[in-house]
Amino acid sequence: MRIWVNGELRDAEDARVSVLDHGLTVGDGIFETVKTVDGRPFALTRHLDRLTRSARGLGLPAPDLDEVRRACADVIDANPTALGRLRITYTGGLSPLGSDRGDAGPGLVVALGEAARRPDTTAVITVPWTRNERGALTGLKTTSYAENVVALARAHEYGASEALFANTAGQLCEGTGSNVFVVLDGRLHTPPVASGCLAGITRALAVEWTGAQETELPFDVLERAEEIFLTSTLRDVQAVDRVDGRELPGGVGPVTAKAMRIFDERAGNDLDP
Repeated sequence: MRIWVNGELRDAEDARVSVLDHGLTVGDGIFETVKTVDGRPFALTRHLDRLTRSARGLGLPAPDLDEVRRACADVIDANPTALGRLRITYTGGLSPLGSDRGDAGPGLVVALGEAARRPDTTAVITVPWTRNERGALTGLKTTSYAENVVALARAHEYGASEALFANTAGQLCEGTGSNVFVVLDGRLHTPPVASGCLAGITRALAVEWTGAQETELPFDVLERAEEIFLTSTLRDVQAVDRVDGRELPGGVGPVTAKAMRIFDERAGNDLDP
């Protein structure tokens, strides 16, 4: 594997950042995960726009998007794969121990790993922890991800691939790395960004392409929704067949199947929508 680290491609064994990088010591960093298909990134422009928004929200200097694009292209060329997970990480860079940033400038790491196509259906659980819709990091895709690590580990313990959070108001919010959609009375809904969920790239495309409504939803909607599906960069649209102990009949429901079909068709026709 060849990885871009602060201005150049390096072999994996030589791809190192300092132990004093603020992204490591205090989680002062942001990231994007981009799907690659046959050596081409999907929705890269949208991902880079969000990278810039996250940098602004965290108070980091705006990333040089020309450099980021160049790094992505070099990493993709150096690591051929049919389906890949391209990870762009942008950090506060070398800094003193503690919360204050140094003046060395930000760090940039871009890496690519192979990915496997997800199954059409999956199981999820709910967790007792909440998203803070009024937090300083709300809506930012930061490297402060330990809360998601804990929740995802809980999901795996229960034979699920994702854990779903409510926000502090008791509303349905999001998964550890996905957005959630539900079908009620045949109509498709997803929580609004104001719920505290990340403004997912796949979520936005699914809303645009399917006409889903952004709706404040109580957390217990998961107990009565006719269909549920997840969206994320590598899931695309993935049906949920079990929530906690509740089995959803029929596997992939008709609304979800239509959303899957629309997403596949539209994404296949435009790799940078």
